[in-house]
Amino acid sequence: MSLSLSLHTAPEVPLEADCICPDRIRGLANADIERLGVHHGNRVQRLADFFRVEGSFDGELHVHGDLSRVKHIAAGMSSGLVHVHGDAGAHLGAEMSGGRVIVEGNAGDWVAPEMRGGQACIRGNAGHLVGGAFRGSPMGMTGGEIIVGGDVRNELGHGMRNGLIAVGGGSGDFTGVNMLAGTIFVLGQMGIRTGAGMKRGTVVSLKQAELLPTFSYACRYRPGFLPLYLLYLQAFGLAVAEEHIQGRFARWCGDAVELNRGEILLYAP
Repeated sequence: MSLSLSLHTAPEVPLEADCICPDRIRGLANADIERLGVHHGNRVQRLADFFRVEGSFDGELHVHGDLSRVKHIAAGMSSGLVHVHGDAGAHLGAEMSGGRVIVEGNAGDWVAPEMRGGQACIRGNAGHLVGGAFRGSPMGMTGGEIIVGGDVRNELGHGMRNGLIAVGGGSGDFTGVNMLAGTIFVLGQMGIRTGAGMKRGTVVSLKQAELLPTFSYACRYRPGFLPLYLLYLQAFGLAVAEEHIQGRFARWCGDAVELNRGEILLYAP
């Protein structure tokens, strides 16, 4: 039987609850889990002041309720499963290195910032800076996977160094900004300034996009690696059609203000 946390008292202000993580509760009795500290405004309170704890931990943690004001869920996670049955707040899976996080609803800003491994799967929408770097840090995610079924906002993959981000909907402005390596898929419409400052890496979109003048057209071709990625994303339920898998893509190189070794691939039927 897995451990279940059910929200019984909604926080009045954002609740910082990095203790909702397999690494923090492994080996603890339920009474000890209830006593774990959470930050509610300028006060430290018990987890039990907001959540009802039931079951026993077997590697899976199920969290129920509207958690849109609960931050840092699964932060620092290295193994196990965290399944959020509802919305999740900011900094979900921050700096996680392994395991899997599933959110059935929407997620706030900073989904899996500076992620190093594992997988974060958001069924709904997500906010700004998915897989990005913290402010002042030059390096975003360095490994792992982030799959978002809906839309995301600005600075997707900011400072990304490795790994995979896939978005079933559209993205805001500055997708892949300051990207050094890794792969980003946006199946919907991207905003402006895609790839600004990117040195290397790949951004793929199934829609046309307005690109910066520092990107230059290279060719129209069928990349050998793309069908494998697209079939993988199709298995997640993202809207990938057969014509996308077999189709050609226009390749744009940039950003010329940097190393000019990045690429943006736009579906070109």
